[in-house]
Formats: sequence, C-alpha cells, structure tokens
Amino acid sequence: MSPAVRFQNVSRRFGSVRAVDGVSLDIEPGEFFALLGPSGSGKTTCLRLIAGFEQPDEGHIEIFGETAEGVPPYRRNVNTVFQDYALFPHMTVGENVAYGLMIKGVSKAEREAKAKDALALVKLAGYDTRRTAQLSGGQRQRVALARALVNGPKVLLLDEPLGALDLKLREQMQEELKSLQTSLGITFVFVTHDQGEALSMANRVAIFNDGKIVQVGTPSDVYERPTSRFVADFVGSSNVLPPEFAVAHGGVAAWTSLRPERIDVVPETASIAADHTSARGTISSISYQGAVTRITVATDKLPIVATIPPGASLHKGDAVTLAWPKSAMVAMGDGA
Repeated sequence: MSPAVRFQNVSRRFGSVRAVDGVSLDIEPGEFFALLGPSGSGKTTCLRLIAGFEQPDEGHIEIFGETAEGVPPYRRNVNTVFQDYALFPHMTVGENVAYGLMIKGVSKAEREAKAKDALALVKLAGYDTRRTAQLSGGQRQRVALARALVNGPKVLLLDEPLGALDLKLREQMQEELKSLQTSLGITFVFVTHDQGEALSMANRVAIFNDGKIVQVGTPSDVYERPTSRFVADFVGSSNVLPPEFAVAHGGVAAWTSLRPERIDVVPETASIAADHTSARGTISSISYQGAVTRITVATDKLPIVATIPPGASLHKGDAVTLAWPKSAMVAMGDGA
C-alpha cells in the first residue's frame, strides 16, 4: 500500500529563505503523525504543501500514490482544521459544517443529514441550529473539526488546532482527538510546537529545525533516544553531557543526553549501586513545580538538573550526591 503522504527531497523557498529544505518523509495510512518544532522550523509549510496551499520548488509529493504537485486544494482528498477555526459568523453551526458539501453541489437534505452525523461524532449533537457566537472556544474547535470530517477526507490536516484553548480543555481535546482518530481510522497530520501534545497523541513524530527533519520516531524513541542536542533540549528537558564527562561516568566518548527524572538526589555519603554512576555537588536552586521538584546541583564540572517527587527535605546549599543508571546516558553522535 502507498503511504498516505510521501515527501521526496521537497524544498520550498520564500526569497532567500528555505522554509523547507530537502525533506523526505513517509506518513502511513491510518497514522496519527505529528510535525513538531519551534516557530519557523518548516512544519507548517509542510502542512500547507500537503494541503495544496503551497507548491514545492523542488522535490515530489504524493498523497496515496497520486502526484500532488500542481493539484489545487479542492481536488485533493484532504481537509484542514486551522487554529483560528475560520467559522462563518452569519451561518448556523449546521450550515458551517455543511458548507463544503454545498459547494460540491450535494442536496440540502443529504448535507444536513451528514452535518448532523459529523456533529454527533464531535459530541455536538443537537447544536446544528445554534450560531457560532453562542459557542465556547472548545465547541467552536469541534465545529471546525466536524466541518473538515463531513467531507470524508483520507487525510485530515490539523494546524495547531488546540492552541487557543485553556490548559484543561486542551488536555480534554487531546484525548478526544486521539480517540476520534482511532475510531475513524483516517490519517491525521498534526502540526504543533508543544512537545507534550505531540508525545501524548501521535503514533510517530517528526522533529523539525531550520527547515529540515532532524529525527523521526515514536514518541518514546524521540524522548528516550534523542539523536542530537537540539532534540534532547526541545523534546522535554535534558542534561547534555560533554564527551569527557560521559566517559568519566561510564558512558561513551560522545555528547550524551541524561533526562532529569532518571537522576536520584541522595545524601552525600550514600552508597551507589554497581550499575549506577554518581557525581557530588551542592544544590544551587530548588523549584517546586507541583508534581515534581526541580533541583539544580553544581558539580565540579557542570550544573546538573534532577526532578524528584515533592516533599524531600532539601535546601539550597546542601551537599548531595546525584546517582543515575549508566544506561540512562544516551549518546547523541556529534551533539549537533
């Protein structure tokens, strides 16, 4: 079976800026795939290339085996959900959802029935006669989602659709989007700069930086086994250890990632397990963050950050030992 989306050495330039720079990528049918990266990294331009809002300057794009270059958006079997929803205020909810079907010439009775079915999918059954101004932000987001789904796309593109929601609603919608994608079985391509969102929802993640993909993998792959300092720093937080420090503590001669939650903070004289290594230092800062406490320890070589459960009787200036499994150190090649 052909990939749902295939990029082969795709580039897109805006003047002298290469917004997308030689990207090659396969997204599989039925996959929830996240494009993750900071602002300006190329992820949204890639989404627009799939949608047909942009055309590549170089390379080749396929959607389910069909060439996409030169094909206008309305002839691609994809739909996009935007962050700002772009709903029509003069239309009812049902009319908003059915708008695409109306443009296609679908009969009024059929499009109204399909709009009701799509609203039921996003848990808005009975809302079809309301005005969009009467809805909350989360409800408007669901209407935008229903409007995209009612057309039966083979690929649904989501451009940071949860960015305008508050934290509680955002977390709820993350769960609902993932559940909806699983039940529908269609391909979701999701753009976000929020690493927690990508890790919690996606089957696989592509990490973007400076127009290039720097790593692709499952959420656990990119978190547990980052291949570069950029990925280690961007996906969660990490202690990036220089090669000489890694070697001195049982690792290899390479830039190395050590996640803060893998580190224990113990008394200075505590014994260390044989498969662990350690470093002594002095606590330079303590930050209570609810579920965890973040502790920075100044060792004789470099500061190291650990996250531990709250409640420990520790204070700034305390002499402590940091202990971690040698296996928790992940080599990252040249550390770029």
